[in-house]
Amino acid sequence: MLAAARIGAPHIVVFAEYSVNVLASFMAETNAETLITADGYYQNGTFQSLESKVDRGIEQLDWDVTTVSVDRTEGETENNGADYDYDRLCLKHRDSTVEPVSRKSDDALFVCYASGPTGEPVGMEHVTGSYLSYVAWTTHAVLDVNVGDTLWCPAGIEWITGHSYVVYGPLALGATTVLYEGAPAYPDRNRPWEIIENNDVNQFYTTPTAIRTFMEWGTEYPAAHDLSSLRLLGTVGQRIEPETWRWFYEHVGNEQCPIIDTWYQAENGGITISTLPGVHEMRPGSVGQPLPGIDADLVDARGESVPPGKSGYLIFRRPWPGFFRPVRDAEEASELWTEFGDLTDEWIYFSEDSAVCEDGYITILGRTDDIINIGYYTKNRIHVSEIERVTESIDEITDVAVVCGQHDIMGEAPYAFVVCESDSSTNVRAKIRETVERELAAPACPVDVYIVPELPRTYSGGVLRQVLTDLLDSERLGDTNLIRNPEVLDYIAVEIRQRQSTSDE
Repeated sequence: MLAAARIGAPHIVVFAEYSVNVLASFMAETNAETLITADGYYQNGTFQSLESKVDRGIEQLDWDVTTVSVDRTEGETENNGADYDYDRLCLKHRDSTVEPVSRKSDDALFVCYASGPTGEPVGMEHVTGSYLSYVAWTTHAVLDVNVGDTLWCPAGIEWITGHSYVVYGPLALGATTVLYEGAPAYPDRNRPWEIIENNDVNQFYTTPTAIRTFMEWGTEYPAAHDLSSLRLLGTVGQRIEPETWRWFYEHVGNEQCPIIDTWYQAENGGITISTLPGVHEMRPGSVGQPLPGIDADLVDARGESVPPGKSGYLIFRRPWPGFFRPVRDAEEASELWTEFGDLTDEWIYFSEDSAVCEDGYITILGRTDDIINIGYYTKNRIHVSEIERVTESIDEITDVAVVCGQHDIMGEAPYAFVVCESDSSTNVRAKIRETVERELAAPACPVDVYIVPELPRTYSGGVLRQVLTDLLDSERLGDTNLIRNPEVLDYIAVEIRQRQSTSDE
């Protein structure tokens, strides 16, 4: 990445587990002419080959591609198909100096892909001057990174978080960044805490999903290690529940480290909403305030600002330095912006998230298409995250997703997909109804509950609710290339058919 930036060549980092079709589509959309890869990699100690995937991906392109291969597996495979061997290239050009190529501030630095709500990939181009200045500033102001600090953000490099807060942000500030390979539990559950202890990590920036996993492992693992080097903790990726926040604060930060809960998207380039350490009060569950210069607002369907305490659509009324340029043509790109009411003369970016704001603090509720009308003829509205929250409190349930599906009488209604502990699904449907009715309201109870082995997720961990909705409503599935576990879709489809058949009888 850094070498490409030095010579002025925009780069695209592709997740190794993506399919051949995804690799080919990324290269086709960006007109990529050079592919740097490895012969393979290790996952939980098992070798995974990349050779045939790369070869089949290139075959789908209409132009010649130069390939360079890194011998990552030390001779486990013979990569004879690549044009160049990385080690031989390095030896040939040893002691050479490659002068940096000057670039304009609005020249492309890289393209980052993110999966949309239906799973389709969307390309985001970020430019050299504004992006680098924005991530350098947010890394310092929000993550409190200074020269000489060591930051560990375990995000995959291919995501915007990996670009911004593993590579470019900390390195632009003269800090050390920690890279690690594999899984946090391999070879054992001490690994995350050993990385922090052995490298004197100052900032640990991870996801609520990872923290919940650490909670399940137990407090004995972080307690067995010296984590006193930590100065700040951060979360990104999903909304963090207060219980998870407090565990992180107590058992990892020893109640000494501020926690910053951050919100941004691949489109944003970097952190957009967050508390600032030492400036703002921490509020578990709330992501915080828009950063200086970020003009955020919550509006209703007419584009009018909603009062404090009332949920609305999260929009931004002015661009900022980290904002993206779409890779697609103008007509397709226009779909990424949404205009409200008569505000056609204004620049507005619609995040597609709903949120609520109180005392200037924004709490993200979730995607806007996950709000459901409940109560038959009334217009009571509830977000699926609220139903998920109370459902997750049931001991037998380890994972849940609630979606809005079609209903013959109500028009739309909530449906729940749950993952249960082994042999613990007995009476779980009745428990969900009792819990939701007690904690929320009877009309918020899922019309049906589907017990599945796992939820369909993207490689970044997000649940693809649109896929669940399509299966539920018997709609044609869209692009499923970015689903990490596509094999579960057949099981879910069978579970839906069986439940619907039972209901019809």
